[in-house]
Amino acid sequence: MSNITIRPAVINDCKTLLHFITELAIYENAEHEVLATEKSLKESIFTDNSHVHALICEHQGEAIGIAIYFYNYSTWLAQSGLYLEDLYVSQKFRGQGAGKKLLQHLANIALDNHCGRFEWSCLDWNKPSRDFYEAVGAVAQSEWVGYRLSGKALSDFAK
Repeated sequence: MSNITIRPAVINDCKTLLHFITELAIYENAEHEVLATEKSLKESIFTDNSHVHALICEHQGEAIGIAIYFYNYSTWLAQSGLYLEDLYVSQKFRGQGAGKKLLQHLANIALDNHCGRFEWSCLDWNKPSRDFYEAVGAVAQSEWVGYRLSGKALSDFAK
C-alpha cells in the first residue's frame, strides 16, 4: 500500500478516533470499558494544555487506523520517552504495511523530540501483535508487571 499517509489528528477527527478506539476495544473483548465520547476526546486531546497526541493513518484519503501517544519520563536516562497508548489498523488493512508505517512515524517523532525510549504495552494473548512488534525489533519487557488504580479503587485510595 504505497498510498498510505499519516497526519496529525485535528479536532474534527474525534468521530474517527472514537470509531477506531471502539473497534480496538471490540478486538480486545472490552467494548463495555469504552467511556470515551467525541466530546471527551475533544476535551482531552485538543485543548491547549493537553499532553496527548493523535495520528490518523489513511489509505487513498480513507482513514484506516490511528495512533494515540504521549510523553513520559525516564529518571535513569534523564530523558523523555514516547509512550504509545493505542495503535490500531482496521482488520481489512492489516498486513499491508500500515501498522509498520505508523510505528516508523512514531519512532521518528521520538527521535525528533530527543526521546530515549519508545514504549507501549500489548495484551499477553495478542500473539499477532506481539509477533509483529518483535519482527520490527521491539523487545518485550517481561520483567515488569503493570499496576493500575482506577474507578472506585482510585477514589477510595486517594481518600
